[in-house]
Amino acid sequence: MISDNMKIIDGINHSQNLIESVKELILKSERLNKRKPSIAVILIGENSASEIYVKNKIKTAENIGIISKKILYNSAITEKELLNKIKELNQQKDIDGILVQLPLPMHISEDKVILSIDPKKDVDGFHPINLGNLFLGNNNGMIPCTPLGCIYMLKKELGPLNGLNATIVGRSNIVGKPLQSLLLKENCTTTITHSKTRNLSEFTLKADILIAAIGMTEFIDNSYVKDKATVIDVGINRKKINDKIKILGDVNFNDVINKVNLITPVPGGVGPMTIACLMYNTVKASFLRNNHEFKEIIFDE
Repeated sequence: MISDNMKIIDGINHSQNLIESVKELILKSERLNKRKPSIAVILIGENSASEIYVKNKIKTAENIGIISKKILYNSAITEKELLNKIKELNQQKDIDGILVQLPLPMHISEDKVILSIDPKKDVDGFHPINLGNLFLGNNNGMIPCTPLGCIYMLKKELGPLNGLNATIVGRSNIVGKPLQSLLLKENCTTTITHSKTRNLSEFTLKADILIAAIGMTEFIDNSYVKDKATVIDVGINRKKINDKIKILGDVNFNDVINKVNLITPVPGGVGPMTIACLMYNTVKASFLRNNHEFKEIIFDE
């Protein structure tokens, strides 16, 4: 009998392996550009989850040799002030990547902020130009970090994905839609579903690869999962259990573990890969915006 541990996709281990490859790219970038790659991270207001995310991103960057610039604003900053700051960062030659931590205060338009970032510095991969390139099958732009991390793990665990049925539960611009484009490029047959899909299990039970990104705590149980499926759980949900905050995914891990072939845990699955891919995008930006050739490593077989 296969043990549960053998079924777990270790996102921490995969992220460390990718980071090792990124370190080599950093050294090459430094030789070509005569400086280290750099990222500016903007954090607005006091959101404990966002503060943790930014802290982890900055720490990882500094540990591997990426220069990080942390820019803090209180929630009273105006939209105009923020857009002016982004314009300033766009023009700074020594800044390769710009990341504005989401969510934003209600009075600031997320769409305007995303549009204001130079697509070549958009290391989150959310700008319409980058998403458009991805939709057209062009990997030369910035690709959203979480979908990129999912593809990296899937390819490392399963090898070529040709012909596999992949179902995504969730249609966000950040995860669901970009993942569909990436899976299509890998020759998967893809289905994208969401909270309004009728008879959802009819679609998920056909999936060799099931990706849960619906933002509903432990929504996916074993009635949605095909035998021997590979499950990627993108969900990060906070739930208070016995006076402690616990991080749970969109998949009921304990309910599906005996049915699946492979599964990412929460935490320790997709999360570490997202940060590793942010580092990858930052270094990629340092190559492309300085007109240096960049060889993709994420999509190597």
